[in-house]
Order: sequence, then C-alpha cells, then structure tokens
Amino acid sequence: GLFVRLRMAAQAPTHGTVIPYARFNAQEDAEALRAAMKGFGTDEAAIIAVLARRTTAQRLEIIKMYKGSFGKDLIKDLKSELSGNFEDVVMAMMTDPIQYEAQCLHKAMKGAGTDDTTLIEILCCKTNGELNKIKAAYTELYKRELEGDIYKETSGHFRKLLISILQAIRDDSRVVDAAKARADAEALRAAGVGRIGTDESKFNEVLVTRSFAHLREVFREYSVLTSSDILRAIELEMSGNLKSGMKAIVHTVVDRPAYFAQRLYKAMQGAGTDDDALIRIVVTRSEIDMVEIKQAYLTNYHKTLSKAIADDTKGDYKRMLIALVGE
Repeated sequence: GLFVRLRMAAQAPTHGTVIPYARFNAQEDAEALRAAMKGFGTDEAAIIAVLARRTTAQRLEIIKMYKGSFGKDLIKDLKSELSGNFEDVVMAMMTDPIQYEAQCLHKAMKGAGTDDTTLIEILCCKTNGELNKIKAAYTELYKRELEGDIYKETSGHFRKLLISILQAIRDDSRVVDAAKARADAEALRAAGVGRIGTDESKFNEVLVTRSFAHLREVFREYSVLTSSDILRAIELEMSGNLKSGMKAIVHTVVDRPAYFAQRLYKAMQGAGTDDDALIRIVVTRSEIDMVEIKQAYLTNYHKTLSKAIADDTKGDYKRMLIALVGE
C-alpha cells in the first residue's frame, strides 16, 4: 500500500471545499450578520450561510467592514450571541490561520498534561516559512517563546523531535538526488533494523531536515533495501509519543489527506467526540485539501465525512461543520 501512496503523493494538487466567494461584498455580509444578531434571538442559519462560504481572508475583511459600518466588534457580538461548540467553530473561522494554530499549540500545553498528538499534528507538515510565522505569532500572543514552552512540556526523544522541527531548517528544494536518497535509506536501515537498540537521532535528522520530495524517495529506497517499509520500522523500533510523532511525519509525507482523515476518524471514534480536534482540522484544512481528505475518509472508513460528522454532532455546530466540508 505504501508504494501506491508514494506514487500518488508526488503528483497530487489539492483542493479546498471553501474557496473565495466570487461575488464577495464585505459591506453586504456585514449588514447580513448585523441583521442576524439584531433584536431578540439570533438567526444562526444566516450566520452559517455567510461565514461557511467565505475564506478566512474574506471573513477578516468582514470584521473590518463591520467595525467601520457599525462601530462594533463583530467577534464580541458573535461571542455574546453564540455558545458552546458552535461558538468555538465560528471563533476558529474568524481567526487568522497562523494565529489560530498558535492558539491551538498554547491550549495543547495549558493546564495539567500536554496534548502531544495536537503538537505533532500542527507542527509535522509545516513549511519553514509557516513554522517561523507560527513562532512569531505565539510570541506576540503570549509574550513567551514557543520553543521554551515545548521544551518545558515535553521530554526525551519526543522533545528533541519537536525542537528540531521548530528550527525550521528543512531543505525545501524540489530536486531529488537518487544517490543521496539511497544513502539516507541505508543509514536508516543501519540505525534501526541493522543494529541492537535504535539510533533515534539518525531518524530524527533525516525526517526533520530532508525535503518532503526527498523523503518520498528515501521511503521508496528503504522498502527496496529491507523488503519492509519505514512505518513498520518505526512501529517496531520506537515507542510512545516519539513513535506517533515520527509516524505522523511519514504519514503526512506519503499521504497527507489520509493522515488528516485518520485524525478526524479518531476524533469521532468511540464514545464522545474530540471537538477541539474536529473543529481544528475542519477549519484549517477546509481551504487546503478538504476535497482529498473527504475522498480518503470515504475510501478508508466506508462512510462519507459529512455523514460521520452528522452522526457525531448536533444543531448549528453540526450544520456549520457540514457546510464547511460540503455534503
């Protein structure tokens, strides 16, 4: 299965379910939202109709226009009118994406215990530019360094993995040197299967500093060398959050939509729902690759994503999520 997915990953352009609204008029939208919240009660359907069909950039325009037109803060008005998960999803939609992910990272480390899965999900497939922007946004919001907080909240090899990612030094060239890829595959084989005990630092170095295109070639070569695959090696050689962190990097390199489909599946699996994860993934991926995530979800879990969401959520919260992912 890994081979086929490696082939697919190399070619696939991705598509969001939320695209720029062609007839966008910030003034009209601001007026519609004002009308939806004026007087007694709130017209949630009108709020969903406007916001789910606008990109984040367009929503941020509406915030400006609303204040300019009515001298009021749209975010404050929405907060006072909405509640629960519906309020949470709307707030996520109305926040600059980089700032929103900085907020999610902060939340993942707040209070007792740390949500390692969220840290890795947000950080594992970012470009260097995105990582640097997230670090800057974090410092701006919390007057502290993201790296310092992650250092305090994590430990061992998992900490090293995250700190390495935060350095934002991944090679970003598209050109793949087959000989170098083979050398890396051989080094990974020697660092894992080929020795007693595992040299985690070699895995760390290759997974964090090499380009995504180069890694796809490395994983291919690794399969040829070992007649196994890199995911199996990580499964056998690593444990705990380091294992899930490294698997997440491999998964996002090989088949990013399938990785997020799996995260969505896990958020809704069993009793209760991880609403934070559901909101975060639907909102952040809706403009990037939600079309492909839906396809992966259907292929891997034999149910449409919108049906899964409908079965697991209710009310306006459900209606907003489904409006974002599309039927």
